Amino acid sequence: MRGLPMGLSIRGLTRTFPGQGRAAPTLALQPTDLDVAPGEFVSILGPSGCGKSTLLRIVAGLDRPTGGHVTLNGRQVTRPGPDRGMVFQSYTLFPWLTVRQNIAFGLRERGLPEAQIRETTEKFIARTGLRGFEEHWPRQLSGGMQQRTALARALANDPEILLLDEPFGALDHQTRELMQELLLEVWGADTPETRKTVLFVTHDIDEAVFLANRVLVMSARPGRVKAEVPVPLPYPRDWTVKTTPDFAALKARLMAEIREEVRKAALA
Repeated sequence: MRGLPMGLSIRGLTRTFPGQGRAAPTLALQPTDLDVAPGEFVSILGPSGCGKSTLLRIVAGLDRPTGGHVTLNGRQVTRPGPDRGMVFQSYTLFPWLTVRQNIAFGLRERGLPEAQIRETTEKFIARTGLRGFEEHWPRQLSGGMQQRTALARALANDPEILLLDEPFGALDHQTRELMQELLLEVWGADTPETRKTVLFVTHDIDEAVFLANRVLVMSARPGRVKAEVPVPLPYPRDWTVKTTPDFAALKARLMAEIREEVRKAALA
C-alpha cells in the first residue's frame, strides 16, 4: 500500500438512473469529489432525493456509478466487500438468527476460527449494551435494540469504513439520542490511530453536528457537495454540548444552507 492514497477518495462521481418508458433519465449525482481521512467522522446532510443514499450505496459497492470512481485505501470499489460495513435505516437483521448469531454471521462466513468468533462477538455484545439479549430473536427486540445489533454486526467484521444510512431515523426521539451517544462511545473507545472512518447520512442537523468532525451539505437534485462545515467541538461529547453557543452557531449555519436547498427541491 506504500505510496497509495489512504482513506476514502471519490473523484468525478456521477449517477444517472435510466427513465422508465418514455420518461427521461434522472441525473441523481453531479460530478462529485470527496476525500475522507482515516478515522474521520463525516456527516452528510441534504434534502430528500438529493443523492445522499445513492452516494453511500456506491461507496458500499451496492450500486455502480455512471462516471467517476471510488477508492478506499488505494483500492477501487467495484462491489461489496468486508472492508465496508453498512447499517441501514430499516431493520436488516436475519429474523431466523439470534442476536449473538446475527453479530457472528459475517465472521462465520469468512471462515474464522470458532474461538475468534466467540471472542469478537462477546466483545461487541458488551460494547453495544446487548448483555442479557444474546439469545433473543429480532422480533423480540425494540427498534433501538435491533439497531444496536446491526451496529455490532457491522463493527464485528472490523471494516475499514462504517457507512450509516439514517440508521436512527425510525427511532423515537429519546432512543435516537441514546443511540447517537452509544455510537460516539463505541467510535471513541478506540485510539485516534485505530478509529473507524465513518460516513453518516442523516436529515437531522442536530444529529449531524453532534456526531461529526465535518458536515457535508448536498444540493438539491442533481446532488453535489455544496458546502463543507468543520465541527471543532471537542470529543468526547455528551448531550450537554447541544446546549452550547458553539453548537447553536453551527446549527444555524447549516440550517441556512439546508433551507435554501429544500426550497429548491420543493419548487423543482
